Amino acid sequence: MTTEHIATPAHDSISPSPSSRPRRRRLKRALGVSALTVAVAAGGGYLWLNTTSDVHQTGQADCMKVTPTGSHATHQDHAAVCAVMDSLIEAWDRNDADAYGKQFTKEATYTTFVGSHYEGRKDITDSHAALFDDFLEGSKLAGTYLDVRFLTPDTAVITGRGDDYTGDKPDKLSKVQTYTLVREADEQWRVAAFHNTQRKPVMERISFIFSPDTKPQAER
Repeated sequence: MTTEHIATPAHDSISPSPSSRPRRRRLKRALGVSALTVAVAAGGGYLWLNTTSDVHQTGQADCMKVTPTGSHATHQDHAAVCAVMDSLIEAWDRNDADAYGKQFTKEATYTTFVGSHYEGRKDITDSHAALFDDFLEGSKLAGTYLDVRFLTPDTAVITGRGDDYTGDKPDKLSKVQTYTLVREADEQWRVAAFHNTQRKPVMERISFIFSPDTKPQAER
């Protein structure tokens, strides 16, 4: 009686296909991020990541000290858009929703850091009236300016860092904000769109550790 042996290829002779390599790298990266996240949440690594995540580009406290960019920039228009920003802060500090809303166009959009999206001046005004009577009662605004860009003679984009606060001003500004302003038919500049993003310093730090090339040029 004979025993028939069936030859099977050795595992060592099987090499991963080229298409599987990117998947393996992504899996390893995902596992690495998960492991680091668990370790950070469990101990003092979280504190280290948080304290080493400071930004270098903190911005200017005075909008007029930011040099505007774009071929359409003029000193007069620079002063005008900065005046709108000052009016927004002053209205907020008074918790005056009507004055705050008047700085926006009738069709303006407003997106908060939690993802709430408001459409139109009335929507923006009404929501802030409710906020000033509740969660944001007595609050003020702190902010700095990163850049002022004139895209056309009648369109400007202002990017800055900001935060609301009560009591002492915050040491760190936790949000990055973008304002798109337009000059309307009455020659007044108003905000046509606003977008607010909450900065996540620890997640940002982890991202820069695992993928250094994602760090903005201004932070290198």
